[in-house]
Amino acid sequence: MKLDRHGIRFSIWLFFFLFAIGVVLLLGILQFSLVKPYYRNNKIQVVKEVGDQIQEYVINENGNSAAINRAFQVAVDNNVCVAMYNSAGAMIYSADSIGGGCVFHPGAETDSPVDTTNGSELRQLIDSSGGETSLNFVNERTGQDMVLYGKRISLNLARLYLFVNSPLEPVDSIVNFFGRQYVLFTLIVIILASIVSLIISSLLSRPIVRMSTEAGKLAGADYSCHFEGGEFTETAELAASLNDATQRLSKIDELRKDLIANVSHDIKTPLTSIRAYAEMIRDISGDKPEKREEHLNVIISEADYLDHLVVDMSELSKLQSGAYVLNYSNFDIGGVIREVVRLFAVMIDEGHLHVHIECPQDLVVYGDKTKITEVIYNFLSNAVKHSPQDKNITIRAFMKEDEETVRVEVEDEGEGIPEDQIPLIWDRYQKSSRSFSRSMSSTGLGLSIVKAILDSHHAEYGVRSVVGEGSVFWFELTSPKEEMES
Repeated sequence: MKLDRHGIRFSIWLFFFLFAIGVVLLLGILQFSLVKPYYRNNKIQVVKEVGDQIQEYVINENGNSAAINRAFQVAVDNNVCVAMYNSAGAMIYSADSIGGGCVFHPGAETDSPVDTTNGSELRQLIDSSGGETSLNFVNERTGQDMVLYGKRISLNLARLYLFVNSPLEPVDSIVNFFGRQYVLFTLIVIILASIVSLIISSLLSRPIVRMSTEAGKLAGADYSCHFEGGEFTETAELAASLNDATQRLSKIDELRKDLIANVSHDIKTPLTSIRAYAEMIRDISGDKPEKREEHLNVIISEADYLDHLVVDMSELSKLQSGAYVLNYSNFDIGGVIREVVRLFAVMIDEGHLHVHIECPQDLVVYGDKTKITEVIYNFLSNAVKHSPQDKNITIRAFMKEDEETVRVEVEDEGEGIPEDQIPLIWDRYQKSSRSFSRSMSSTGLGLSIVKAILDSHHAEYGVRSVVGEGSVFWFELTSPKEEMES
């Protein structure tokens, strides 16, 4: 596999690798820079505690043999040598567990500013330091770093000076040990970090690589592709979104194909008629006024149909794209219903239909008055077209029991709609089987426009229909409220 330095797998591995290196380096710096100061400070504290214990056993317990033995054992256990001087600089007690390394023995050589074998100088060092001091120096005989702690002990009748000496040599061996282990630990951490990063990067990149492959299929309009997001929440959510987008794109592509086919058919039919009648005027009826006028009227009618088709398609596209801004207001739905019925007066009379309006006075709703008028117009237009002569059409509007919703219904006694076709009547260019021929006054987009308008209002709507008995188209709007921008 070719190494992709910009890929997720390599980036995650590099991040883990550099992170591991950084952590190990930080630990190493802290370890090597702090271990000596920490060890020295800790050693001085231990030496002080040893001094306190020696004082307890040798002085406070009156120096009996048992106490002296315990004091010596403390010196052995802590690898120190102890010396106690009186105010005259004479040594009155000593305990040694480090042998030739003890700086209190005659002949000891150090780089200390005081002679550690001289009790008087040591006493003066304590007095000049306020009663307590500690020194670090090198024992030149053994080459060891040493620590010397001294304190003044005040008794009722005398002053004593206690000194404790301990080597610091073990810290160097500890540092060397840490150094050897540090290299090993570094290698182990880097290897583990690399393995973990490769596992995690593989788990993360595998679904992304698969989704990338499927996305390539989608780009080629292959809607059979399926996205899998793996175990991570984010990639799983991304896969779910892409699968949903694929389904939507598939549906849109299907609608696009249907739209092209339907629009092509709707445009081709009137264009064919226009061409045919134009040729007839040219070849046959050009010199016959009556025939020429008849043919010209057909051409004009077909041109009007094309114009209505373009207008309806433009309105539907605008509504479905969300570009149309609704102008919300409170208005009287009864007034709108009566105005729409007035517009259909001629068609109602020609069809010998009986229209009944059932709506209380001053029933106010909240919505875009112009668009809601268009909805009621389309519902009534369908009812008029599909109602036989001498049948009833009822338009009713009423407040529901919740007193917050107004329901509007347009009921006819026409042929009805088959149950299996009811879900399809709202689709773009979908026409029910009750319309077998192209209407010169309808483009077939009326209910699609209604659906888009009511969806924009977030309104509930639907249809109830029984074949042979009629249909009821309905929608619901909220009761009046403070006007606000859509």
